[in-house]
Amino acid sequence: MTTTTTTTTTAGPRVDSAVRLVHLTKSYPNGPEQVVALQGVSLAVSPGSFTAIMGPSGSGKSTFLNLAAGLDTPSTGQVFIGNTDITALSPDAVTRFRRRSIGFVFQSYNLVGHLTVGENIQLPLLLDGRRPDERWQQALIESVGLTGMTDRLPSELSGGQAQRVAIARALITRPTVVFADEPTGALDRRTGDQVLDVLRSTAQRFAQTLVLVTHDPHVAAAADEVLFLADGRLAGRLVAPTSSQIAARLVELGR
Repeated sequence: MTTTTTTTTTAGPRVDSAVRLVHLTKSYPNGPEQVVALQGVSLAVSPGSFTAIMGPSGSGKSTFLNLAAGLDTPSTGQVFIGNTDITALSPDAVTRFRRRSIGFVFQSYNLVGHLTVGENIQLPLLLDGRRPDERWQQALIESVGLTGMTDRLPSELSGGQAQRVAIARALITRPTVVFADEPTGALDRRTGDQVLDVLRSTAQRFAQTLVLVTHDPHVAAAADEVLFLADGRLAGRLVAPTSSQIAARLVELGR
C-alpha cells in the first residue's frame, strides 16, 4: 500500500497596501474650540509605489505625513503600515517600529552637526541598539552619490549633499516605507531634480514604497500617483499625471 503525505504550507498574511489610513481625523485645541486639520481621510498606498501628496496651504499635508509616519497620533481612526496597526501600539512600541520599518526624509535635513556623514547615516541603527551592516551602508552611500564623503561634517556639505545624507539615513534600516517632507523645497531646481532622482531610484532599487509631500507640480509629476488634500479631506487623485494637470488641479482647489 502506498501512503501519500500531503504537506500544507501556510503563507503569511497578504499585504495589499504598504500604507492604509482608515477614517483618520486629527484636531487641535484652539482656545474653547477645536481646529480640525484632517477629517475622516481613508486611502491606501500600494507596495513599491511612489505617491505624492499635494494641496493648498493649510490643506492638511503635514498633518497627514506626520500621522502616516507615526510621528503624531490621530484623534480618531487607524494607520496601518503593512499589516501593523501603529495606532494600536504604545508610544515606545511605535518608536521601535518606526526605527525599523519607516524612513523619514526631512526638508531641513536634521543632520547632527558634530557627527560625520557616516555617523549620521548610522544614527537610526545606533539608537535602536543595532550594529551597522558595512556592506549595506556602502551600497547606500554609492547609490546616493556620497562615495568618499563619509568623514565630512554636515557643515562641509552643499544642500544637495546634505539631503543625500538624509536619504541614506532614512534607508539604512531597510524600511518598507519612506516618507519625505518637501525634500527638494530648500534646493534650487537643478539640485532638487538630482535629489529627487536619487530618492526615487534608490527606493525603486531597494523595493521601498515612497510617499512624498510637495508643493511643486514638477516634483509631483515624477510620482506614479498624486493624491490631493483640501480642507483636511481627500480631494481627488491623478494617476501618471503631468505637471500641467497637477498645476490646473491645484488652481481649482485654491478657489
